[in-house]
Amino acid sequence: MQVKSRALDGRLLSGFLARSGSRLAWLMSAFLSLYVIGLLVPDTGLNFVVDGVLATLVKLSLVAVCWTAVVRKRKHRRAEPTSGGPIRSRQPELVLTAVAISTIAFSDSLSLVSRFWGDGGLREVIEFAYLVFFLLMVTVLAILLRRRLRGMVWSVVLDSTIGVLGTMSVLAVLLGPVATALDAAGANTAISTAVAYPLFNLLLVAVVVAVTTSQGPVAGRRWILLAFGLLIFTATGLAFIALKANYVLGTPLDAGWAVGLALIALWADASSRPDVAQNSSTNSLAALAMPAVSTAAGLGVLLLASQTTVPAVAVGLAAATLALAAVPLVSRQMALRRQARTDELTGLPNRRALYAEISRRLATDQSPNRALLLLDLDRFKEVNDSLGHDAGDRLLVQVGRRLQAGLGPNDLLARLGGDEFAILLEHSDQAQAEAVAVRLRAALAQPFTLEGISLQTSASIGISLYPDQGDDRTALLRKADMAMYKAKSTLSGHHVYRSVDNRHGDVRLRTLQELRLALTEDQLILHYQPKINLTTGSVSGVEALVRWEHPDRGLLFPDQFLTLVEEAGLMHALTQEVLRKALDQSVLWAAQGRNLTVAVNLSASSLIDGDLPERVGTMLSARDLPATALMLEITEDFLMADRDRARDILTRLRASGIKISVDDFGTGYSSLAYLRDLPIDELKLDQSFVFPMADDARAAALVASTIDLAHGLGLKMVAEGVENSVAYDELVRYGCDFAQGYFMSRPISAAALDEWLTARLNAAAVP
Repeated sequence: MQVKSRALDGRLLSGFLARSGSRLAWLMSAFLSLYVIGLLVPDTGLNFVVDGVLATLVKLSLVAVCWTAVVRKRKHRRAEPTSGGPIRSRQPELVLTAVAISTIAFSDSLSLVSRFWGDGGLREVIEFAYLVFFLLMVTVLAILLRRRLRGMVWSVVLDSTIGVLGTMSVLAVLLGPVATALDAAGANTAISTAVAYPLFNLLLVAVVVAVTTSQGPVAGRRWILLAFGLLIFTATGLAFIALKANYVLGTPLDAGWAVGLALIALWADASSRPDVAQNSSTNSLAALAMPAVSTAAGLGVLLLASQTTVPAVAVGLAAATLALAAVPLVSRQMALRRQARTDELTGLPNRRALYAEISRRLATDQSPNRALLLLDLDRFKEVNDSLGHDAGDRLLVQVGRRLQAGLGPNDLLARLGGDEFAILLEHSDQAQAEAVAVRLRAALAQPFTLEGISLQTSASIGISLYPDQGDDRTALLRKADMAMYKAKSTLSGHHVYRSVDNRHGDVRLRTLQELRLALTEDQLILHYQPKINLTTGSVSGVEALVRWEHPDRGLLFPDQFLTLVEEAGLMHALTQEVLRKALDQSVLWAAQGRNLTVAVNLSASSLIDGDLPERVGTMLSARDLPATALMLEITEDFLMADRDRARDILTRLRASGIKISVDDFGTGYSSLAYLRDLPIDELKLDQSFVFPMADDARAAALVASTIDLAHGLGLKMVAEGVENSVAYDELVRYGCDFAQGYFMSRPISAAALDEWLTARLNAAAVP
């Protein structure tokens, strides 16, 4: 109960102090307003009411506000809970400020006495009091500045230093004539000291303003009161010195001291109050203002020095200001240069850096043998398509680290873009380059973990040798690129450039261009392979298989161009074309009374399209076809790479009535849990299981058990690659639902299929 009572007393006292401080501040402002108004009224001499009573009330209220702030701050500090943390440090700046203003109030009272009742030897005491005031305020500024600079980043310190130097250069110019006049007049030490302390105070104010504007927080508003108070006070003192012989007491100049002290007192009052939530965001405009203005000031001083005589110290300070102002520009330029030569994702050198470094190293000719390796990840696009680009980016970062770990200290690794990396090996012949390629591929073969999924990747590496296969950067890069695509197409892992590869590279580039034309000039055609119902012997559907009717090379099969389609990013367009042609053909068959389901293969890159279900549904509706007219075949790779994405897309397709078939079943590396979790209708047993059935009892048993597995899960089973009657009869005996293969029919054109279907019906009608 006693603790609670003390806390309550503390809150009451804090509240009383806050209210009293606020009232005193308002009272001080009222006295100050009356005093300033009184000074503006013309009179013939000293006015007892204005220069005596009101001036005294202003000074007393200033002292009361400052000491109330000291008491309030101490009370708040004692009342603040420490929560087990360190006790907050004392803030002596308020006490020093109160002492300084009390000293000035005492000095002005003595000055008033000397004006009304004679000097009486008080002038030395008054000058000493002003000197004490400046020393105390210099100490206050030093304390505040030290606290402000604690933990400040170097850029803010630099901006603040620029601000200080710029201010000092301007002050040196302005005070040059003053110093000359004082010297000409034979000014004594006392007058010089009286000028020096206000100037030093102005300099510290400039430091405070520089730091405050560089940081730019809202809390700096309190600093503005202190800064402007000291500026007004010291400016008034300088004006007094300049008008020493003509100064008259009771003029508006006297208001400058009072207003300056009032602002300092208000700063003390505000600083003693508890901190409120402040928006600490940096004002970029304010942060740039001080260095920009100071730089302009320094430039102005140098321009002025070219036209007239300027103190040497002013020129030196201005030159230092401009020199420091150039530091951020140079630093920024260097940062931009590094950024322009660094890959943002991996932190490795980028293509530009690689080109420059290869040219530099080849020009030095310090190594007689070098090798350039171009590395491209295999099937990286499927990682992006199935797991997303974020996962693909993380994979690239990990790949970069593994590659760097497998290289020597003088070897150069760079990322060219996408999933392509380049490596320049120093002091390397062909055997050493191939050994590095094997070592890097082995490092990349170790599993990566992405999105909680453990996956393996491989790479194709092309190698070109210096100087045997090129003595400049362009030749080495071009030949390494051709070798890399040779390694990718032959699945050899790595390949060293040979002269015959040049022709292969030309063929590849020409084929890519022709592929784009094929999509726009209707050169792609579909062949159809029938699916036989093994129970009834009827044809229930067909599988659409794309062919390229090349104008010069004749009919090309998918294995001759689909890899290039993927590499060129044309798979989406190709899939759209196949769907369009297959559904158009389905319309023709429906008009002939043939109810055939057309199966279309979809690649993993096609299935990442979130709009695929809606687009397929639109294509069916536009042709007035039922959803049962189409079946989509997908691979296990897609199902296992991204289970959630597969479930979402397949569920939406199934909801529209489209059937889903899993192609090449049995060739995947994962568990069969997806058969339970994902909405699929049919499994197509890969032909590698069907081919050996006639001669391999274990293969036949495996096919039989797979058929039972599918039926147990409520799925239909299709056997691919049926090439003889033995396999056909065995599949019928095992209860397989459908079969495809050369034994029944090869993939044929739509016209040939019509003839084949007609002949089959006619043969069935013959008794």
